[in-house]
Formats: sequence, structure tokens, C-alpha cells
Amino acid sequence: MRMRAIRVEKAGLLTTVQDLGREGYGPIGVSPSGAADPISLRLGNLLVGNQENAAGLEMTLHGGTFAFPDGAIVALTGSDFGATLDDEAIGLHESFEVRAGQTLRLGATRSGARCYLCVRGGIEVAPFLGSASTHLLSGLGGFEGRALRNGDMLRIGHAGTKFRKRRIPARVSEQLAARGVLRVTAGPQADWFSTAARRAFCAGTYRVGEQSDRMGLRLAGARIPLKRERPMITEGVSLGAVQIPQAGAPIILFVEQQTTGGYPKIANVISADLHRVGQLRPRDEIRFEEVTFMQARSVLIEQEKMLASQVIVE
Repeated sequence: MRMRAIRVEKAGLLTTVQDLGREGYGPIGVSPSGAADPISLRLGNLLVGNQENAAGLEMTLHGGTFAFPDGAIVALTGSDFGATLDDEAIGLHESFEVRAGQTLRLGATRSGARCYLCVRGGIEVAPFLGSASTHLLSGLGGFEGRALRNGDMLRIGHAGTKFRKRRIPARVSEQLAARGVLRVTAGPQADWFSTAARRAFCAGTYRVGEQSDRMGLRLAGARIPLKRERPMITEGVSLGAVQIPQAGAPIILFVEQQTTGGYPKIANVISADLHRVGQLRPRDEIRFEEVTFMQARSVLIEQEKMLASQVIVE
């Protein structure tokens, strides 16, 4: 049987193979990696009839050009990169059929930072620690442990069912869209900061720095001082932790974060808002809103209920 594949005509700025990451390896120094916007990857897989964790392509700021010699069932989710299929505009958040020989082109982002291309059957690559995700810092996982290059051939997994168009209602897309406020819970060293400093952290506006990447987002804004300087033993850090280095400018640790750190953590982005971190671009502005752990849990439960019930089959 002939291998179905995607041929990378133009790789784009930074295009990698990602699934939902490799959990549980932090104690041995391996961060989870995975999709920076996991909600968009999950929705894309649901649209094409895959399991939510199937590997797809994550494009950052500028998309690529992809040829389909044998055709495929495809969906695009996340940010609008102005996609066209043989020069005909293609919308987000709905599945569509690519016929043999057609070419899908994506350009510069028109909204957030990342767009996801999901194909029925998923992208087949050798797993590393149980995941297909590319970990760029270590050069492991994904397609040869790296971002895609022009001329790469990506194998598409087996898919058998007949095509039925699926879409995500506009109200769901709007609810999941980027927002200027990230909700956080108190971090493990929150009491190292004065009440005034914690208020300033939530009242201030921060700009995403140009040097931000999948490892972390550096923010420019009001300095957040400690009550007093004190030594800190390096400890494990979680996805979405907000560190405050000595200079006082916050850093949001992200999917390829270091697994330990020695800076105090004033807050942690809640799980339900991590996908929004993945859509932040350099120069975007954000604020923080502190919520309780119970509120964070309630928001996540409601989000999961919505995701489980909103794909429409036509």
C-alpha cells in the first residue's frame, strides 16, 4: 500500500510536530513540550475524527505551504493565517477535504501566535518517551527532533472512515479566543511579596517581549519587588508558573520550560488559560487576575464540558 504523506514545500517560520506532550518526566529533567495551544490541537483532531492526542503541525507567526500527493481530510484551528487551498480561501474550525495533488498555503498571522494543521490519521513519527511532540531545546521527538524544513515528507497515519464535514460553532471559538487577562492562582512564594506588590502585579499591564519562546514568555512592565532579598533553594517548577527574577520583570514558564528553578514564583496561570498563553505574540499586552483554587477548578470543569459537546457533524 502506498504511503500517504504531506510534502513540505515551504516550512514557514517555525513549524513542528506536536501532540499533547509527555507528562510525568519532570523529575528526570524533561519538560512536557507539546502543543503551545492544546485546546486548538484537541479541537482540530476532533474535527478530523482523530483521538485528541494525535500529532499535528504547530505553525508559529507565519505558516508554511504543504502539498498532498494523495489527498487528506484536514482541519485548521487556532489563529487565522490566511489559509488557501489552490488559491481558494479556507476557514478555521471546520474540516475539509484536500484532493490528491492540491496544495495548502498559509501566510502571516492575522490574529494570535499559532495555527494548527490536523489531518485524519495524524502525523506518524517515532515516539520519544511516549509522545510525538518535538522538544526543540533537546532536539528530541517529533520529526528528527527539529523544526520542519523545505522538502520534508511527513507520513500520515491510517484513516478509514468516510468523510463527514464537522465544524465548531462560532460561539465556542469566540469563548476560547485570546483575551487580555490571564487568570492566576497564588504561587508557592506569593507571601515573599508585599500586599502592595501583589496588587501591583494584578493591576499592571505587561508587554510580551521579543525574546519569548516555547520555553518562556518574558514580560516588560512594572517591576515587582520582594519584601526583602532572601536565599532560595532550587525547586521544581510547574507549567505556567510566573517567576520574578531579581530584576523584577515576570517570566511565564511554558511548555519547554526548565523543570527546576531558583526564582520566587508569585503566581501560576490556571490550566484553563494556558492555551491563551500559547497564542500570545511579541508586543501583545496582558494583565493578570488572581482567582482561588476552587474558581480555577470550576473554570476548567466548565471548559472541559464545553469541549466535549460542541463539535457539530453535518
